Amino acid sequence: MTALRKTQIALDPDAAPFAIRAERASDVVAREALLDACFGENRHLRTCQRLRDGRAPAEGLALSAVRQGRLVGTLRLWHVSAGGVRALVLGPLAVDPSCRELGVGAALMNHALAAAKARGHGAVVLLGDAPYYARFGFSGLKTGELSLPGPFERDRLLGLELREGALDGAWGMIAPTGASVSPAKARRAKLLRSVPHAA
Repeated sequence: MTALRKTQIALDPDAAPFAIRAERASDVVAREALLDACFGENRHLRTCQRLRDGRAPAEGLALSAVRQGRLVGTLRLWHVSAGGVRALVLGPLAVDPSCRELGVGAALMNHALAAAKARGHGAVVLLGDAPYYARFGFSGLKTGELSLPGPFERDRLLGLELREGALDGAWGMIAPTGASVSPAKARRAKLLRSVPHAA
């Protein structure tokens, strides 16, 4: 009989380069700074922002990636009607440039999609770089008849079915359907966006 050897496991904070958890209220300032750094301060003028304005993210689908106590990634999903089909819209996905080689973006994507599927959602749409998102199963196969409330590049409108056939018949405008944010919370968020952030 072979003797079992005890293996020592070092609890080194660098061993796990980051952790993914539910977004917290304390993440807001860091999240906004990260989004500004990744997308520019004019990001609120982008077409997909119309799907998020005045809305709360889908329950349980606002995620933060944290490394050594610092927010290094964010991803949120929002309720929409994709031409009459219930779906989620993904975005924005942002990762601190100093952590991009750690796989934070892929981990956030995989975590978010698994959580959305576990919560019974059928489909996710997004506006993004097709070669990047193809590895998660996104394509333009079922988004050709969908539009957004503003200018967009057709080849960047992608979809993923979490349940087979969930985007069948999707046609028309993608519109927000999520819970509205209270006016006080919306004013607070707008105020936070107007405060200069350190990059």
